[in-house]
Amino acid sequence: MDLWVIFLTGLTVGGVSCMAVQGGLLASTIAAREEEDIRAGINHKHTIWPTLAFLATKFVAYLILGFILGSFGSALALSDSARIVMQIAAAIYMILVALNLLNVHPIFRYAVIQPPRFLSKLVRSQSKSKDLFAPAALGALTIFIPCGTTLAMEAFAISSGSPLLGATIMGVFVLGTAPLFFGLGFLTTVLGDAFRTKFLKLAGVAVLYLGITSLNGGLVVAGSPVTLQTIADSSPIQIDLSGGSAEQQGSLQAANGTQEVNVQALANGYSPNYVQIKAGVPVKLNLIAGARLGCTSQFRIPSLGISRSLIPNTVSTIEFVPPKGKIIGTCAMGMFYVTMEAV
Repeated sequence: MDLWVIFLTGLTVGGVSCMAVQGGLLASTIAAREEEDIRAGINHKHTIWPTLAFLATKFVAYLILGFILGSFGSALALSDSARIVMQIAAAIYMILVALNLLNVHPIFRYAVIQPPRFLSKLVRSQSKSKDLFAPAALGALTIFIPCGTTLAMEAFAISSGSPLLGATIMGVFVLGTAPLFFGLGFLTTVLGDAFRTKFLKLAGVAVLYLGITSLNGGLVVAGSPVTLQTIADSSPIQIDLSGGSAEQQGSLQAANGTQEVNVQALANGYSPNYVQIKAGVPVKLNLIAGARLGCTSQFRIPSLGISRSLIPNTVSTIEFVPPKGKIIGTCAMGMFYVTMEAV
């Protein structure tokens, strides 16, 4: 087992693909903390401790998860439904925090995570407990909202059949993602110190965007009839939100009564991200995986109950009979998707 490959995976596609949700949680808790200080009239320079607390608890949580997965295998793996619920819950939390930062209504102050009173009493400084509790709690909870690359690492930990190897795999992967998350946390803290009130508005808009896109991704994976793309489709001006490459229109080949569609799974989406097929005629969908995948390493067709893990540099084939209408194939987090329109 080459641990360097696992580390580099976390350092590159792993960190980027997890940044949408997990990075949004880190940025939102630091921004919310800054907003509380401004309301309280506190003007002290923040440290990097909240970011380190987030990364430390995340690392420990994934070590434990890897140990469990290596010991008991897929029996303890989260279901797709549970992951979708957690992703949507995290997205709603980010949206509520953003609305608080933008001063939409005082009620949104209650969305900010606070430590219980008994925990505050256990430490000498109540402000310190507030500084560290929220990022530490969210860091541990990130195991419930894994990105596509993390899911691939979890499958690798399961296949190891060893609790120590499973913990090592997940630990090394999370260490690989740490520099990008640390950079985000440090940048958020520095901006907060430098711009204060102006920073809150900027952070509010950024966190709101992350929350909405994450919520939309969860709805896409859940097979919801209402997503940003369906809303865009119903508008007079057609807008594509699938995140795919510039090559939109795909083609199909018909042979022996079967429609054959080739779609490339890349780190930044699927290409093509739109193809027209015939309803009621069997489809053979060939997913051609590139060397780097990220979120696209997990492919779902929610409306048909199809789920498939992709392996880099291989071709995975999915066969189904399409009903009339639009069929959405998506990655595990709904960040990228391909539309197959059956007519």
